[in-house]
Amino acid sequence: MVKFYDSSFSYDYPFPAVSLAYFLRYPNPYAKHVLSTDVIDRHFDSTSQRLYTTRLHLKRSKLPPTILKLLPKGILGSSSDSGQSYILEKSIVDVKEGWMTTETRNLEWTGILSVIEKQSYIRPARDNISDGGSTLSEPQNDTTEVKTSTTFVSRFGQGGHRTARRKAEVVSNSKDSLAEGSDDVRPKRGFLSSWSTSSLQRTIEAIGMRRTREALLKSKDGMNVVLGRMRSGGLVEVLEGMRKDREAMYGPEGPWKRTWKQGRGLEDDE
Repeated sequence: MVKFYDSSFSYDYPFPAVSLAYFLRYPNPYAKHVLSTDVIDRHFDSTSQRLYTTRLHLKRSKLPPTILKLLPKGILGSSSDSGQSYILEKSIVDVKEGWMTTETRNLEWTGILSVIEKQSYIRPARDNISDGGSTLSEPQNDTTEVKTSTTFVSRFGQGGHRTARRKAEVVSNSKDSLAEGSDDVRPKRGFLSSWSTSSLQRTIEAIGMRRTREALLKSKDGMNVVLGRMRSGGLVEVLEGMRKDREAMYGPEGPWKRTWKQGRGLEDDE
C-alpha cells in the first residue's frame, strides 16, 4: 500500500538565507527530539556549480502507541524501546539558479512504515511586462517557495502473507487434482488474511500521514526561529541561539559528556 501527502508554503526570506538556515536548523526550540547531526558526505561539483550533501540525523523517536497496538507482541524485539532512530538526508543546492532539493527517509522500522519526504526550495520569479510587451522573468528575492511531497509505504505482513499464499495455492492445487470433475468452486484461501493485511497497512500509513502533517508545521516554525535570528543578528546570533538551545536541552555539559559519564558509572557530586 502507498499513500502520498503534498503541501506547499513559502518563507518570507530570500533563498540564500533559507538554504543556509536549512543546514543550521538543528537544534531549535521546535526540534528538541534531534540528538545529533553528522555530515557523512559533502562535495561541490565545479561543472554544475552545485553542492551535494548527505547527512545523518539521530532523533529521539518511538513508534506511535496507536501503531504499536496494531502489531503482534514481540515483533519489534527491543527496537521499539530504544527511543532513537536514524534519518538519512540528501540535498542538492544550486545557488546560481536559486533552488534546492532535499530527500529524507527513515532507516528504522522500514518493514512497518517507510516515510520518504522530498522538498524543493525555489526562488520564485516575478513576471514584468516591458515596454515592448514581452514578458521578462526577474528574481523575486524576498520569498522562497517550498513544495513538499511525502510518500508512505507500509509493507507490514507482506512477507508472511506471500508465504501463506504459496502454501494455500499448493494445497488448493492438490485438492483440485483429487477432485477433478467436481462442479464445486471453492473460494481461494487467504482472502480474509489479505484483506486484514491491506487494512492494517492503510491504517499504519494514515497514522504516519497525520504525524507528518504535525511535524511539517513544527519544522516550519523551527526554520522561522533560525531565520529570525539570522535577520536580527546574522550568523553570530544563529550560532549563539544554537548553543543556548543545546544547553537548554542537555545542560552545560552537552549530551555526549553526560552519556560518557553514565557509561563509566560516574555521577555528579552535586
